[in-house]
Amino acid sequence: MTPKETNPRIRASWANPCQANRAWLEYLVCKSKPWGPRGWGVALLLGALLWPGIGQAQPTRPAKTGPRAALYATYRYVAYTVYDHTDGDPPTRVAGVAGTLTLFPTGAYDKRLRITGPNGAREFVQHGQCTVRGDSIRFAFTDAQGFDVQRGTYRLDARTRRLTITIAGYPPGNRGVYELVADAAPGPRPAPKRH
Repeated sequence: MTPKETNPRIRASWANPCQANRAWLEYLVCKSKPWGPRGWGVALLLGALLWPGIGQAQPTRPAKTGPRAALYATYRYVAYTVYDHTDGDPPTRVAGVAGTLTLFPTGAYDKRLRITGPNGAREFVQHGQCTVRGDSIRFAFTDAQGFDVQRGTYRLDARTRRLTITIAGYPPGNRGVYELVADAAPGPRPAPKRH
């Protein structure tokens, strides 16, 4: 049987929903003993549910500031140079480099590199996690070949918004150097023309 059927006080006040709710809570807290003496369990449960901040969204972390905050942006690839010490040839500057690299403050990154050569365009697309410590940078991602990690160093010139990333190659000593430039931050919208 429900409290409505067994408690005459609740039955009599059922016509007014506010009184019914108040009576129901009074019955649970004072007269019933569902979770302890005199309904303390119910009172604690209700108190926890009604406590300010419980169940509400937690505040997000403030945006990163300082020198590292300038690193998070969308960059355009402008150059790619390969240093291969196994054959003794000079560094190879790869032609036809285009695409973007976006570094997010959350640690995620989105790489869309395109290299156009005599045999057509080749695209390199990666989505993964980027970790920065000091001047070291690490890209962890999963592609068609499975999980992979690329490690290297970076240098950011905040004044020119130019980013240089050097990725270690194999065998040790080989490396690829990417030159990127951050897209200009969008400015304010122009005011509408008055006629």
